[in-house]
Amino acid sequence: MAINFESALGIHDDAMLFRARRAEVLANNIANADTPNFKARDLDFAAMLEGVTDQPSALKPVATHAGHQSDLINPDYAADLMFRLPQQPSVDGNTVELQQEMARYTENAMAYQASFQLLNRKITGLKSAIKGE
Repeated sequence: MAINFESALGIHDDAMLFRARRAEVLANNIANADTPNFKARDLDFAAMLEGVTDQPSALKPVATHAGHQSDLINPDYAADLMFRLPQQPSVDGNTVELQQEMARYTENAMAYQASFQLLNRKITGLKSAIKGE
């Protein structure tokens, strides 16, 4: 009996890729907290997931070339960067609110770690199933 890794691993591998990309965006916001006219940006996981799950199964794209995407959208292209609206805009036009960005970065890191642990457990279970343990 063959093991289908895509169904076995679920969305956790794509979630980790998305979380890694979001960490880059949030780190960029933090690094530019003092840059005049810098606009804070973010990625939206819910929008990315909604874009994937809204496709009716009858209308799924067919890969006619080896370079075409799989069923799930690549997290790097799934959700465009969005500008964040600040609660308290700064005088120099910068929209980064450092404490909130750091909180979002920490939350994202925790979500990444959770996806990593879930993926690790699934892989460990698959290894045990393959070995017959």
